[in-house]
Amino acid sequence: MTQDRLSIRGMTFHAHHGLEDHEIENGQRFDIDIEMFFDASVAAQTDHLSDTVDVRKVYKNIKKPVTEKRFYLIETLAQRVVDGVLDHFKVDAVTVRVRKPGAPLGGLSKGTEIEITRSRS
Repeated sequence: MTQDRLSIRGMTFHAHHGLEDHEIENGQRFDIDIEMFFDASVAAQTDHLSDTVDVRKVYKNIKKPVTEKRFYLIETLAQRVVDGVLDHFKVDAVTVRVRKPGAPLGGLSKGTEIEITRSRS
């Protein structure tokens, strides 16, 4: 089976996830990358959007849980993003990276990041 990869990189959202009161109240930046694995050969032959994954719809699908829900952990946020993509799009596997550049670590850093990969059973 062919496994092609379609990615959306650098999606940036202002959201209210985290453990600290100020994170939940004020929110902060979250950066998300997603890679979707599927067979793109039909779309490559037909040149029809209906034969591939519409990245505009994927973006909307990701934006909703990121901006409308609240989670303590970026691990939970990443899992919800993956679940939404696997539930609504014809992909075999998904890798998502969620970055929290302003994570309150008590010192200087470029933030935290979780990467998870899930596939259909």
